Amino acid sequence: MAILRGAFTALITPMNPDSSVDYEGWRKLVRYQLEGGIDGLVPLGTSGETPTLEECGEEDKLIDIVMTEVRSFEKTTGKHVPVILGSSSNNTKDAVRYCERAKKVGADAALVVTPYYNKPSDEGIFRHFEAVSKVGVPIVVYNIQGRTGRNISTSVLKRIAELPNITAVKEASGNINQMMDVILEIKSKNKEFSVLSGDDSLTLPLLSVGGDGVISVVSNLTPSLVTELVHDAFDGKWEDARKLHYRLLPFFKAAFVDGNPTSIKYAMNYKGLPAGAVRLPLVEVTAEAKKVIETALKECNL
Repeated sequence: MAILRGAFTALITPMNPDSSVDYEGWRKLVRYQLEGGIDGLVPLGTSGETPTLEECGEEDKLIDIVMTEVRSFEKTTGKHVPVILGSSSNNTKDAVRYCERAKKVGADAALVVTPYYNKPSDEGIFRHFEAVSKVGVPIVVYNIQGRTGRNISTSVLKRIAELPNITAVKEASGNINQMMDVILEIKSKNKEFSVLSGDDSLTLPLLSVGGDGVISVVSNLTPSLVTELVHDAFDGKWEDARKLHYRLLPFFKAAFVDGNPTSIKYAMNYKGLPAGAVRLPLVEVTAEAKKVIETALKECNL
């Protein structure tokens, strides 16, 4: 069975009105996730506004808080909650260093995105992941062409998956056919390799064809419901899973109506959860987007 399986939250980073990091809000958010039954956490990803965080000050403190809270929860409950630490850069040297940090702090895995802006060739993509695979921490490959400008084809991912320590892919290509190819050509031959959805709206379709879960943005707001949807599918309760999918579908769409994490942060603020401001170059969602988000929240009974 896949090592990484279930519902994982791509955590936002709460901010104060002056855009400084709200560390107490971060602690509350982590606890909210753990109490909501989430299977795992993904700090310092795209949803966490990591490109604008200070590495040696802010990121280190965020990591310390999340690891402390997770370990305390595990000690109290006996439930292991994997932490997949965002470790991405378009500079391979820095990505290696971030993966070394993930290993040092005891994260269960490192999330590494396709190098962005550089737009490397297929061989360059392979060698980037070859370099991080040598660190010795499990690696989750993050495929999201919309943000990086490069899709990792199944043939390239197949080569990457044969490297040591490559344990999963976060598939945010938006292409269910490609996801099925990954399951057929890679996962079917390596049962421990996880295929995780990077799109909330494609979670159930991916689970229905053999996927292993989701790295979710929406679960910042609704950890218990997203977890329930995934586990209903695991348990073969497909009608229950479908009901939850269609209940949440309006919000799956609204959570990205004016970008990420701007949209999910507005929804969380609206519902009184720690989220706060965003940092430039991100700005608050438009008045029109606010109406869409609020309408979706009401329609989904959230």
